[in-house]
Amino acid sequence: MERTLILLKPDAVERQLIGTILGRFEQKGLNITALKMLQFTPELAKRHYADHLDKPFYPGLEAYIISGPVVAAILEGDEAVAVVRRMIGPTNGIEAPAGTIRGDFSLSSRRNLVHASDSLDAAEREMALFFCVDSQS
Repeated sequence: MERTLILLKPDAVERQLIGTILGRFEQKGLNITALKMLQFTPELAKRHYADHLDKPFYPGLEAYIISGPVVAAILEGDEAVAVVRRMIGPTNGIEAPAGTIRGDFSLSSRRNLVHASDSLDAAEREMALFFCVDSQS
């Protein structure tokens, strides 16, 4: 069993898609083992998106992620990282295939509803940022 982190971004919360999106993960067979709503601070954004700090799009990304509440969740299941990434689809909602979360609900590359850890190492680091968890339990 793997665990991974997802963040339902401000546009998902604003559009009242929390239950719809979480329900898709549950219907797939993933278990929600931790869940909370929070507000990003600029400091948390810098820690979470540390790999993007020097990229030209970072200021807009930070402004977006701190613009409203976010829902953080840990999902658990067989090959959870890969399963979740396939379910959310490519970053750009216009290019994401129907049947993926972004393909069904997003028309943007920036306001793309969901963040998901892209590897087991990233999942461990990101879960520790948002939850007091031992990634091995």
